[in-house]
Amino acid sequence: MKKNELMKSVNLTFNKLGFQLQKKSPELLIAAGVIGIVASTIMACKATIKACEVAEDAKETIDEIHEVEESGITKAGNPYSADDAKKDLTTTYVQTGVKYAKLYAPAIIVGAASVTCILVSHKMMKQRMAAVAAALSATDKAFKDYRNRVIERFGEQVEKELRYNIKAQEIEESVTDEKGKTKKVKEVADVASAEGWDPSKYSPYARIFDETHGQWNKNPEMNRYYLKARQAQATDMLRTRGHLFLNEVYDLLDFPRTKAGAAVGWLYDPKRPELGDSYVDFGMYEVCRENENDLANYFTRSYILDFNVVGDITDEIADHQNMWG
Repeated sequence: MKKNELMKSVNLTFNKLGFQLQKKSPELLIAAGVIGIVASTIMACKATIKACEVAEDAKETIDEIHEVEESGITKAGNPYSADDAKKDLTTTYVQTGVKYAKLYAPAIIVGAASVTCILVSHKMMKQRMAAVAAALSATDKAFKDYRNRVIERFGEQVEKELRYNIKAQEIEESVTDEKGKTKKVKEVADVASAEGWDPSKYSPYARIFDETHGQWNKNPEMNRYYLKARQAQATDMLRTRGHLFLNEVYDLLDFPRTKAGAAVGWLYDPKRPELGDSYVDFGMYEVCRENENDLANYFTRSYILDFNVVGDITDEIADHQNMWG
């Protein structure tokens, strides 16, 4: 019984170790490739030192052949013709080449193996990235289908309230009229919970446009005008170039770039409507959030921006470039 348990434990340990090695194989191959390239360089340097000796020996032999050819007689007193000199020179060149090959062969083999490790690692990472992109695309499609079903059943407003953790409630704001008088006005607005004010909870691409942004204005209409103008500018860029990355839209809005933003974005081709929306939509959703710094207004009007990206567009752009050369 104990023997069986021991064997199971050993098998489990080996399986875990094998899984970790498989998981880390691209990193291990890269490390092996880098170490191998360094080793091959050192081996080539050492071989070069010995190659100098081989070159000197070959030069001495060739000079000796030329001297004997000029005299026409060998040291043993035998006749030495030009054909004999050609044969000896050929033999010397071949032998010298073989010596060079033996000297540099280990460095070349190690270098070739190192490059192969790096290429295999790149291929493995590329395959894994393709699998991740496919999984992300499937998840994104499933989420969009789910949203559409919720909208169809309960309406767009309810779907937004659930997705962004928003609740409609009555708020009180200070409003200044044309005569400069300030008064309190009550209205029903969408209010975001304080604990849910995190764009990553909405989507991996969502951003918040609030008072922390350099272009935010206390006037809600000015904020809307700014965002609409940037949205139109992004759409123009998309239709002019045929593609647009999310990071480029982040640049327009002064948001930090992300790794995902370098791959996802929009595609535009009037002849291929299946590529996605032919326009950029910021998905602007105005919400109110509790404000502890402004005593006049307990709520600050902000925007949740959830962009209508079509997903990873890098492969589509590469295919298009290859098609048109």
